[in-house]
Amino acid sequence: MTTKKKAAPNPEPKKKDPKALKVAQQPTETPADALAHTSLRPTVQAALTLLDYNKNFGELSINALVDDLVKQCELSNKGDLSRAESLLTAQAHTLDAIFNNLARRAQRVEYLNQLDTNLRLALKAQAQCRATLETLAAIKNPQPVAFVRQANIAHGPQQVNNSWAADASRAGTSENQPSKVLEHQHGERLDFGTAGAAGGADSALETVGAVNRPEDRRG
Repeated sequence: MTTKKKAAPNPEPKKKDPKALKVAQQPTETPADALAHTSLRPTVQAALTLLDYNKNFGELSINALVDDLVKQCELSNKGDLSRAESLLTAQAHTLDAIFNNLARRAQRVEYLNQLDTNLRLALKAQAQCRATLETLAAIKNPQPVAFVRQANIAHGPQQVNNSWAADASRAGTSENQPSKVLEHQHGERLDFGTAGAAGGADSALETVGAVNRPEDRRG
């Protein structure tokens, strides 16, 4: 009588480490090079930061964070800013909560320095909330872009317009012409005329003679 051997139980699949980052390695690069290139990806750096700041949620998968961040970046590159608008709206509410919490805390303190610290932090949170809402408004209602031609204004009535370079480029390349003020023709020097006779130097000085003046100077 033969006895059948019981099949060995299937080993449990090895649990994947949620903090193990997947690194795509090209055939022409070493593992160290592939890891260096991966570490420079903005989505990877953001995922590492999210892991540090979201420990209250428990154990998170870094690869899932990277994949979600990649999707959001692709939507932003295509012009879909709905996630950014939601993010700014939520942050504005969070900053407003921080402002109100600090403002109420300042009212309950006893010492002046504590009051000053809490109020300054509260006003900083309020300023950040306002800036966040202004950014959101700029995304929702972008201002038209105006192209203004730059002009340099001198102190006097002279005006120099920088658009001459564009006009000159359309007109073609011009040759440098010789100055007609300094030379009559190209290669011909100006005739300054015959030199004058030299004057005498160190001429003898004579005593000035007597000057005849009227006796009555009032006349």
